[in-house]
Amino acid sequence: MGIRVLLIYNPTAGPWDMTRALKRFAQHLNQNHWSLELAQTEQAGDAIYLSRQAAESGFDMVLVAGGDGTINEAVNGVAGTSTILGIVPVGTGNILAHQLRMPLLSLAMPLYVSELEHVLNNSRVQCVDTGLINDRHFICWAGLGMDAEIAVQMEPRPRYAKRLGTLPYIIAGFTVASYFKGVRSRIHIEGRTFNTRALMVLASNIQLYAAFFNVARYARMDDGLLDIFIFKGLGFSYAFRHLLRIFSGRHLSDPKVVQAMARQVHVKTSPTVAVHLDGDPFGDTPASIEIQPGSLRLLVPPQAPANLFCKPPEMQL
Repeated sequence: MGIRVLLIYNPTAGPWDMTRALKRFAQHLNQNHWSLELAQTEQAGDAIYLSRQAAESGFDMVLVAGGDGTINEAVNGVAGTSTILGIVPVGTGNILAHQLRMPLLSLAMPLYVSELEHVLNNSRVQCVDTGLINDRHFICWAGLGMDAEIAVQMEPRPRYAKRLGTLPYIIAGFTVASYFKGVRSRIHIEGRTFNTRALMVLASNIQLYAAFFNVARYARMDDGLLDIFIFKGLGFSYAFRHLLRIFSGRHLSDPKVVQAMARQVHVKTSPTVAVHLDGDPFGDTPASIEIQPGSLRLLVPPQAPANLFCKPPEMQL
């Protein structure tokens, strides 16, 4: 018997219906050394339940065909278990897939079915950290403030809006930045306390942010630390300044940006502001964020950046 895999598919993820391509992809894997079953989500939270059931039933791996939100749900189903998590990128943003340099499964690029199959068959398993906020895991980032407010405005989106790519996010970003004001914030990072006006606080487990921005260039997914950023400021001019400096890679030398590597961060704000996990809204402040070292077995493609990890892989498929 081959590797026992549950492929969880979110049919609403991404700009196009990928059902036929995924069924073809599943047939390819079953012809190899995989023993694959397909399960489809119907509503929010299904991927948590399905992945948790797979882990409890002894599946070797859960493959998630969806976007970063569906991946986040699956992380919450398998974190802390021996079941491996792999991704089949069919979402809109696909930030984790971009970070791992995975080929995307797309109707515009049908040949990626065979390429993705090749990548999965040659991947390795890395034990990586997950973040935790109020008993909910994240794999990419947790953020609060302006970017979380953008997420609140954007999610959920109809499929036709997803076909516009990043344009709706850019529009929403400028709209939110035009009215969002930095809030009084008390931020405690392992023995240090910052009382400031903050536009945004970000706790990152990966290097990329919003696909284009290499915000946490020194982040490692397995170092037992979160890369934490406090973006200070009052309004649009500060937000625009931060955007330009992040784009040019000069934000780490900006006196209006606090950067730290730590295991925990606690944030209180007045008034309360939105929080997001892996790009999806997740309540409001206050927020206590911590790292869970080595809590997830992640399937990593051979072309993933070497500087994303500091430990050797657990195994090769």
